[in-house]
Order: sequence, then C-alpha cells, then structure tokens
Amino acid sequence: MPRRASSAESRARGSIETRPNGRLRVTVYAGIDPVTGRRHYLREDIPAGPKARREAEDVRIRFLAEVAAKRNPRTSATIDQLLERYLDQFSGSPTTLDLYRTHVRNHISPVLGHLRVGQLDPETLDSFYGELLRCRSRCAGRRRVDHHSADPHACDDRCAPHQCKPLAPTTVRHIHFILSGAYKRAVRWRWLAVNPMAQAEPPPPPRPNPQPPTAAEAARIVNESWRDPDWGTLVWTAMTTGARRGEFCGIRVSAVDLDEGRETIWLRRAIRREPGAGWTEADLKTHQQRRIALDAETVTVLRAHLSRCRARADAIGVELRPDAYLFSGAPDCSTFLTPDSVTQRYDRMVARLGIETTIHKLRHYSATELIAGGVDPRTVAGRLGHSGGGTTTLKAYTAWVSEADQRAAKGLGAGMPRRPVELNEVEQIRSDPRYPYQAVAAAVAELIDDQTIAPGDPAPSAVDLAAQHEISLATAKRSLVLLTEWGLLTRQGRGPLCVAESLAAPTAVAPAAEVLALPVQIAPEPTEARLLRLTVWHRGQIVTTFSTALDPANAAALHGVLASAVRRSGGDEAEIADYEMDVHVPGEPEPLLSFVASPWTS
Repeated sequence: MPRRASSAESRARGSIETRPNGRLRVTVYAGIDPVTGRRHYLREDIPAGPKARREAEDVRIRFLAEVAAKRNPRTSATIDQLLERYLDQFSGSPTTLDLYRTHVRNHISPVLGHLRVGQLDPETLDSFYGELLRCRSRCAGRRRVDHHSADPHACDDRCAPHQCKPLAPTTVRHIHFILSGAYKRAVRWRWLAVNPMAQAEPPPPPRPNPQPPTAAEAARIVNESWRDPDWGTLVWTAMTTGARRGEFCGIRVSAVDLDEGRETIWLRRAIRREPGAGWTEADLKTHQQRRIALDAETVTVLRAHLSRCRARADAIGVELRPDAYLFSGAPDCSTFLTPDSVTQRYDRMVARLGIETTIHKLRHYSATELIAGGVDPRTVAGRLGHSGGGTTTLKAYTAWVSEADQRAAKGLGAGMPRRPVELNEVEQIRSDPRYPYQAVAAAVAELIDDQTIAPGDPAPSAVDLAAQHEISLATAKRSLVLLTEWGLLTRQGRGPLCVAESLAAPTAVAPAAEVLALPVQIAPEPTEARLLRLTVWHRGQIVTTFSTALDPANAAALHGVLASAVRRSGGDEAEIADYEMDVHVPGEPEPLLSFVASPWTS
C-alpha cells in the first residue's frame, strides 16, 4: 500500500484545484512572507478548456522551478506597502521626501498601489507612464466637469468642463525614480529576484537650456540693484559665486575670509523650507561643504558691506557677532533672509528693467562665464556644488558653451590664412569685372590711375572703345556711363566727357531706390514729353526698338519704360541692371542719352 504524502510534501509539490467557475487554480508554497510573517503562496488561475489541465501542470512546474532557484516573489505585499517601507527609510532631504510622498499619494497609489509587488511588469509601467503623459487626472475620455471643490457646493464659473492636462515629463521621471529606488530595495531585501524597473522606459530627460542674462543685461541688473548697497552686494555675490539662493541666504560672517591670499567663502549651511517647520537652517543640497575663492572686486565689495554692517550694529550699541548672517534684514544681522523674499524682490527688480530672467539664472551666468573664460568643467562643478566630478556641469552647460569647442575654434582661427580685406562695390568690379562693359571701364580706370590719360584730357570716345576692345557701341557707351558713376569722368557744361581734375576715392554705386540717368553726349534739358525712339540693349545685344512720347529728363518715367520693355521681352525685372536704353531724338544720328537703372529700384 503506497505511503500517504505528508502535508509538508503536498505543499512542496503544489496543487491544482478546480474552482466552481470551472477554472483551475495552481497553488505552490513559497515560504514565509517577510512582511506579514504568514505562509506565502504562488497562485495562478487557468481558464477552463480542453488544454487547461496541461497548462496548469506547466504553471505548477514553473512555480516549483522559481521557488527552487529563489527567483519567485517571496511576499504578497502590495506596491503601497513597499513604497511605505522605502520612504520610511529614505535618506534624502526632507523637501525631496515630501515631494515623493506627494507623487505617491496623487499618482502612484491610485493606480498601482493595490498590485502585488511581483505583478508589476514593464508593459504595465509603460502604459502607466503613457496615461500620465496624456492626462494627469487619468480621465477615461468621457465628458465630465472639474469642480473647484470636492465638498457640496453651487457650481459657478470655476467649475468648467474637463480638459486633459498632461503631467510634465520631468514629474513622470520623478515617479519612475521613486519606483526604481523602491524596487532596488525590494530586490536587496529578496522580496523579488528580478527588478522590473530595469526594463521600463521613462520619458527622456529635457534638453538642458540654461538662459543666463547677457553681459549687457547683467550690467543693468547690477546697476539697478546698487541703489541699495546691501541688496547690490547680495546680487553681486550671487553672480560671482554661483551659489544657490538658500546657500547665500545662510552665509555667516565667520564663513567669509577676506585675508590676503585666503579670500574665500565657506558654504556650510543653507536656508530651506522643511515640511511642517517652515524656513530653517539645514545641510547643503549635496551634504558637502565647499569653499569658493573670491576675486579681488568681490573682496572689495564684501569688505565695504561688512563695514556697513558693523556701523549699523555699533549704532544700536551691539557688536556684530561672528555667527551673524552676512545678508540680513536685522540691524545686528541676527536673522537670515528667506529665499522666497529674495526671489520676490529680484523678480520685481528685473520686471522694472524689462528683463525676463530669474535669480537662479545668475547661477547659470556664473557657470557660463567661467567656462567661456577657459575654466575646466571639474573646477566649475566644484564652485557650483555639482556632484559627479563635472558630469552634471557638462550636461547642463555644454549645450550653451563648450570649453573644448572654444579651444578648437581658437586653434582653427590661428591656422587660417589672413582674412581678405573687404572691398566696396567699385573695387570689386575693378578687381574682378563680370561683364564686358565692366572690363572696359576697369581698363580705362587703370589708364587714368597711372595718368596715361591725364586729368582734364578728353575721355576716349565710345567709337574708339568699341573698336579697341571689339565690343558693340552700346557696350562702349555703358562703360563710359560706369566711369562717370565712379567719378573718373565728368562733363563741363555742354563740352565732351573729360577725365576729372580732382579724383575722389571711388564710392559704391548709387544707393537703393536711386535711378541713374547719365548722359553720354551733349544733352539738352527738355521739360516736356516728346516723341522719342528707344533702343533697349542687354549685354551688348539689341532686345527691342520702339517709339513713345516721353520726357527725357524724367528719370522715373525712363525707368518705368525700361522695366516694361524688359518684361515684354521676357526678361527678369530683378536683373534690370544688365539692361540699358538709348534715347534717340528722331532725325539725330547720336542718342540723346543712355539710361541705366539701379538694380534696387522697384
């Protein structure tokens, strides 16, 4: 007769029971729950079906293997119980602890708190994070009203239809850090064998974007703050040391060393708001004291500030004690300034100046100025109180200015050839002419410069230039117009073109919206519209010839006619500077004038 198994052996093998609803429940004993002290069982229900018995047996074998390898959850504790024990042992600052408890109360417990620790998986976490990024109140998408009070009340305009507001990615990351820290403890306590948080993906961190005030804005801020020397000293110290607002509010007089060769401020304590206790003096954020070296100007500012403090203390018959606060509203400096009051005063000041900034960005200003000045990130991190040996500093500030990038730029600049001298428009045309008429004008200008054609001599005629340079007569005329624009040729009265007697330095061509109408031959001064024959040229080629009634002295009218002719011929009006127009009086062999329009005229 076979031996009957003991209850201990039955528990060790596990059991498969049929439930009233037809499901099969697999149960395997997994030891004593370290949280409750009771027996802990692994259970799973299998839906009814033809393969239910086989699936239940597979689950039983899996449970037994996990128990044997100690990979199973050793407790049936919930996530709420885990978080409660984790936060009770939290070693961070009270402010951070209060923030974490708020996140647990508002976001984690309502959704995940009831789950057993071993039930949380990456899929559940990703869904949870996605829901928070959709709507912070986790609405189900149904219409509802957000009431201004949870108590019975008469609705007014403060009770409005619900609008989904996502939770900030930074807040979701905080929630992830809370769960991750708690589950690390759970694995260390052997509540779990595998940490599901290792496979979860919180939102990516926001890109660092420090926006310190510019040098000009910083100067305005300092000048405005110095209306009150004590306030100006605080702003100056915050700007040069990069200390946090709670840190410079907590500086004691004894922490300031202004002796020659030892000019430092020793940051040992900071003012912070403790939950339930208000503003109080506490350790620094990183729990590490640090000394900050002072520049000569800051030393002078602080010496003057301490002299004022001692004078005020003497006036009321007390001595400025070493444990007095460096910045205080009391005559004997016995009380500290609260960080919020400093922030409010600073915000009002910059608002008067029309500058969008905050007092924390003085810290950014100090950091970016140090890095821009070539100070290595490790030293900057030490002054700012960043942990990680400069990693945080690089993450926060290399998006703004990179020391390595500056060194690279300096090295590149040292190896570059000498920067070319910037030429004006006339010099550019003369040094590198693009069109034939420009090349001819540059050649004639060279003859004038070396006095091959002396001042006062007649200018070369258009016919001679056309024959000498093998160009059209119109191109030669345009060259003479260009030389006249440069001031190298001039006309005395009704005489021919001559080389100018006194040559001024070449200037740029006429400014925007100025129309050029420069005569080549003797030009009368008509004042009435008359019938004229017009020939339009484009780079030495005739485009069109037509007649119209026009006042040849009206430059604006000439420009309009030329622009219209360019459009009718299929040209681009934006390239009107490449066109010229000869104006003929019927019966006269030579044109009355040649018209060239400025390329900027519209």
